[in-house]
Amino acid sequence: MSERLRIGFIPLVDAAALIVAADKGFCAAEGLDVELVREISWANVRDKFNIGLFDAAHLLAPLAVASSLGIGHVKVPVISGFGLGVNGNAITVSPDLHAAIVAMADGDVADPVVSARALARVVAERRAKGQEPLTLGMTFPFSSHNYDLRFWMGAGGVDPDEDVRLVVLPPPFMVESLASKHLDGFCVGAPWNSVAIDLGIGTILHFTSELFQRAAEKMLTVRANWAAQHPEVLQALIRAHVRAADYIEDVANRDEVCALLAAPGRIEVTPELIRRTLDGRLKVAADGTLRTSDRYLLVGREAAARPDPVQGAWNYAQMVRWGQAPLSADLLAAAKAVFRPDLYDAAVGTAPALPKAPADGIGECTGAPFDPDDIAGYLARMTIRR
Repeated sequence: MSERLRIGFIPLVDAAALIVAADKGFCAAEGLDVELVREISWANVRDKFNIGLFDAAHLLAPLAVASSLGIGHVKVPVISGFGLGVNGNAITVSPDLHAAIVAMADGDVADPVVSARALARVVAERRAKGQEPLTLGMTFPFSSHNYDLRFWMGAGGVDPDEDVRLVVLPPPFMVESLASKHLDGFCVGAPWNSVAIDLGIGTILHFTSELFQRAAEKMLTVRANWAAQHPEVLQALIRAHVRAADYIEDVANRDEVCALLAAPGRIEVTPELIRRTLDGRLKVAADGTLRTSDRYLLVGREAAARPDPVQGAWNYAQMVRWGQAPLSADLLAAAKAVFRPDLYDAAVGTAPALPKAPADGIGECTGAPFDPDDIAGYLARMTIRR
């Protein structure tokens, strides 16, 4: 008899392994009867997951850490033996803001530090003219999107808590908010940046893989107490998703995968939009300008699916930096413990070859090395500190 599981997800391309594992039959092959439940916001996924309406969840990596630490909501320890995606976000801005940044830039705006410094000049000019602060959207306070924007702005000397307005919106609502001029820009995962480009209402300023070479984006998470009660089911769940990730990364399967992801009840955009993301070949402007990156979204290659405790430490460091959490050795240890490479290795029988770079596991564009055991030293090197 199959083990029945309900998994909550948000319509994003980094839910690919979830969708393919369920719809291609990889879960069924492991004796799992999985129902994927599409949700609109991360708060919905978190709350239903916390109280047990979902057995597992497509969850933001920082949200998984925050849940385990009891920061921002009730404390529900969670773990992950499978990463759904590394990288995959982009910063999209309105045409007006993009033009203003280009006009203020001293150098190539393709460099995130150059664009961030230009943004600082835009902010200063708006303040001098008595204009309202820029409004930028992100998906959740405990999200890579929040930290991506903050890191980028901080690199240019912009204080995200004083110089701009950061607001929370569900991923599918970002495009409409930019179109209605409620936002000047946003950071979100695929495919929503590409949707804005196709509508001619935005320009992709940066892939977040240009800010960090390697940043955990989403995790397949389970509650720690559920994992203790269902160890064999968890192993089967990981195995099914490892197969799915490998299937997605095989370009011979790309058309089929894009069709599965685009289907009703899944992401519900055109397969062509999804293909751009998986190929790492995206339109970045309404005129059709293309930018490519083989690191835009990593699903299975370069050991992306194997959880890395360094990522837990980095996300915790961002929480400390931006005043969401105190600095504590116990909290740091708990953040690392969310990421369970041992569970991944046990499921697949062996650890995959790890990528050669970046040396510190993160690869920040500012060149500051990250030490997962010295959060205070890392934060002391930041341009903007809290």
